[in-house]
Formats: sequence, structure tokens, C-alpha cells
Amino acid sequence: MSASGGTRAIVAALGANLAIAVSKFVAFAFSGSSSMLAEGVHSLADSGNQFLLLIGGKKAQREATPQHPFGYGRERYIYAFLVSIVLFSVGGMFAIYEGYEKISHPHQVEHWYWPVGVLFFAIIAEGFSFRTAIKESNELRGKLSWSQFIRRAKAPELPVVLLEDFGALIGLVLALCGVGLALLTGDGVWDGIGTVCIGVLLVLIALVLAAETKSLLLGEAAGIEEVKKIEAAIVDGDTVTGIIHMRTLHLGPEELLVAAKIAVQHDDTAAEVAKAINAAEARIRAAVPITRVIYLEPDIYSEAEAAKGPDPAATPGGPNPHPADH
Repeated sequence: MSASGGTRAIVAALGANLAIAVSKFVAFAFSGSSSMLAEGVHSLADSGNQFLLLIGGKKAQREATPQHPFGYGRERYIYAFLVSIVLFSVGGMFAIYEGYEKISHPHQVEHWYWPVGVLFFAIIAEGFSFRTAIKESNELRGKLSWSQFIRRAKAPELPVVLLEDFGALIGLVLALCGVGLALLTGDGVWDGIGTVCIGVLLVLIALVLAAETKSLLLGEAAGIEEVKKIEAAIVDGDTVTGIIHMRTLHLGPEELLVAAKIAVQHDDTAAEVAKAINAAEARIRAAVPITRVIYLEPDIYSEAEAAKGPDPAATPGGPNPHPADH
């Protein structure tokens, strides 16, 4: 993911959410609608989330230090995980609590034109933000479905903004339904029910975000296509005759580590092996430019040695596991 594309989507979402939050709180002050209060807190939480993503992106740009030799690329994952916590606690749980209170102590929605007008304004503003996120994502999504893109994306910003904006639009529709039914029936319970539905929606989205960012924090391998490119780049068919086993790891969204044990001819000299390794590293970086750290260990492949270990894939001299297992 290009950092500039993610930043554009974040800034668009931030501007929309700040404007929407102000309008929702004004509507709540005039109408007393709990849906408006829950949606206002939701938009305020989303604004805070966008600030967190911007801070994470800034901190991730710091240079590597002796204490952090692989840099700070994973800061973006940490702040994305914080976003899921904020969305769950501040957005989802508050909305569920407020909806429960409204159902327990209902009252009619006053000055209905305030919440209805603000909801329509918010739908338009959120639609603009969602459109920007979709446009930026389509440049990277390729042939992947939206669920696959969110699952496989190594940069957290666009999936976070996409899910937040999608949840916001659905939440606005739920709020509109709750307020509308409360007005039609004269029963404020519907406003509370709409608020609870908004809270449940936000909790579910927060759990999805938490699961995805947790996976990134633990460390994910390169995508299948990148792995194939790296494998093709390593083997030259002359000095490097094959890959015994290989592991890849994202140090950040745009930083990749490659470690591989490569098979060489038994009669190659040390100078020939060193030259072949340097050439392989250059080919890897040309094939997958985000590859920043490469460790290649030469070895002589032996089926007999590979058969000795209980786990041939992890045994020195063992075979290379399938790319999908990296």
C-alpha cells in the first residue's frame, strides 16, 4: 500500500467525522435522541481513531536504532490495534449502554427535523469519505474480493478506514430507522433499539479489526505472489540450484525480511558462493522492492540428511515447504 494513498483516505475520513460529530451533538441537544448521542460519540471515536492512524504512520518512519535494528514499521500495526479497542469501548459499548437506558426510560424525540436533517447530512459526508477509501483501495486491491483485501492487506490504514466508514453508513441507516419509527409510533423505545443495534454493529467491526491487526502484530509472511517472485529470483540454475527452505516476515507494511537456506554445488568455491548470494540478493530486491533485509545461508542439499529429522521442512538440508505455508 502506498503511504500517501492511506493518508489521503485517513484525512478525508477525519474531516468528515469531525463535521459529522459536531452536527450530531447539536441534533442531540435539540432533540434528546439517544441515537444521535450514540452516533455523535461514534463519530468522535472515529475522529480519534484517524488521529491514532496518523500518529502511527508518523512514528513508523523513524530510522532503525541499535535497540530496534529492524526499525519501527510495526508501529502502524500497534496504533491500528488501539483503534479497534477505542471503537469497541468508546463506540460500541457506550452505544449499547445508552440504548439500554433509552429502552428502560423512553421519551419522545423532540424537534424531529434536527436528527433527520443531520442524519441525511452525515450519510452524504460519510459517503464521500467511503468513496475516497474505495478509490484508494481499488488501486491496490487488484482481483481480490473486498473480504480478501481486508484479510490480506499488510498496511492497516485502508482496511481500518473502509470498515469504519462502512460501519458508519450502516449505523446512520439504523439511527434513521430508529428515529423514524419513534416518530411514527410516538414510542421512544424504537430510538433506543436503534441505538443498541448501532452498538452491536460497532462491537462486531471492532472485533474484526482486532483479529486482523493482531495477526499483523504477530508477524505475517509475504503474500503468495511475492513468495513466488522471491523464489524465482533466488535460483539462478548455476551456482544456486534450489531453495532448501525459506521464511518471510513483514517487519512493517512496506518492509519485508527474507531468510532462506539455499542449495549450492558441493565443489563451488567460497568466492563463487559469495558472488552468487550477492547476485541473488540483487535479484530479490529487483523482483520485490520492499524486501529490505535478506539472509541467505548456503548449504548442500542431502536427501539422507533431510530424512533424519522429524520435521524435514525445519531440518538443515531439508526440502522447501510449499509457498502457501510461509
